[in-house]
Amino acid sequence: MSSTSGQFRKVTTKTFTLMKQKGIKISALTAYDFITAKLLDSAGIDLLLVGDSLGNVFQGNETTLPVTMDEMIYHTKAVSKGVQRAMVITDMPFMSYQLSVDEAFRNAGRIMKETPAGGVKIEGGKRVAETVRKITEAGIPVMGHIGLTPQSIHQFGSYRERGTSQEEADEIISDAKILEEAGAFCIVLEKIPARLAQKVSESIEIPTIGIGAGPYCDGQILVTPDMLGLNKEFRPRFVRHYLTLADSIDTAIKQYISDIRAKEFPSESESY
Repeated sequence: MSSTSGQFRKVTTKTFTLMKQKGIKISALTAYDFITAKLLDSAGIDLLLVGDSLGNVFQGNETTLPVTMDEMIYHTKAVSKGVQRAMVITDMPFMSYQLSVDEAFRNAGRIMKETPAGGVKIEGGKRVAETVRKITEAGIPVMGHIGLTPQSIHQFGSYRERGTSQEEADEIISDAKILEEAGAFCIVLEKIPARLAQKVSESIEIPTIGIGAGPYCDGQILVTPDMLGLNKEFRPRFVRHYLTLADSIDTAIKQYISDIRAKEFPSESESY
């Protein structure tokens, strides 16, 4: 079942429930394209999130707000073609679920009909509970997302840590329980204190997946270009650079340019 077991098995919502029960940590990363998804899946990742973070790292926007349903569907199709084992979850983009429960239901259904996604992710707690309930009752898995919710950045005014006050911490714990009751199979906890994330994880039966929420969550997720060191300028404390690909790419491109100008590429063996 685990990504280190060496066994091939398609990951489902049931897999995550069993992993939490057995104390096996869930591994998750974002993906926006076929080749990256294929590499991550082959390496044994448990969950791939087609995140609306593509608005930042793929499109170059300052926020995730401009991302559209059509764009999420396009990227989900590309990612899914590279996946055999991991569960693929697609972010519901800004304004695809906020206007009404019925519209959210239709948009979630559209994602499931037009892509091979295994479920959708929705930001918010109590305010989206009715939406989560309706979508899950139709058989569509929903991943929750509380704490720092990037689609609400203009409401919060910054990307600061959430749950630092007692009132906000109590609300996050309450939201997690509400999402579980509404049918969510998993909840992302973003940028909250580690001990608060521990309380949340221990208070619900469904798994929690942390990003900037400490080691006590049932799993962890990072934005893939961040953890691979493709953006050296963006390095918040919760991101670990497992590679510095930006430097490697820079070296490779400079060598490529040099070889062309020195007439060393292509060689005779590289020519027809």
